[in-house]
Amino acid sequence: MTTRPVLANAGAMSQFIGAFEVTSKLSGQTYQCRFSHMWNGIATRHADTIDTKFFVDGAAHVVGLAHTAFVKFREKSKRDLTDREASFIAAEYLRERLEEDDLRPLYDVPESEVLRLIAQIGIK
Repeated sequence: MTTRPVLANAGAMSQFIGAFEVTSKLSGQTYQCRFSHMWNGIATRHADTIDTKFFVDGAAHVVGLAHTAFVKFREKSKRDLTDREASFIAAEYLRERLEEDDLRPLYDVPESEVLRLIAQIGIK
């Protein structure tokens, strides 16, 4: 059986991703970002998502990752994404949006974008 490295779920969830900065390519504004936690959006928002919460310049923002992408990843790789991997995917999506000055309280990330980010990050 082939095993692949994964980002382990070690430590407190709020420490999965360290604080990071993003500078807008359009305005030059720098955003201060901090990951908080994740939860199942199916129960709380009645959305087929895994929700992640970030604080951007102190304000809460939610990045909802399409759950169907998690299912497709499992079918292809024969394993589940870890919470830490999901938080990295969400952070990368948020970084891309902030680089374009696209700041909003809720981002619903479609399956195609989640799968693109999985490949971009190199999660196998």
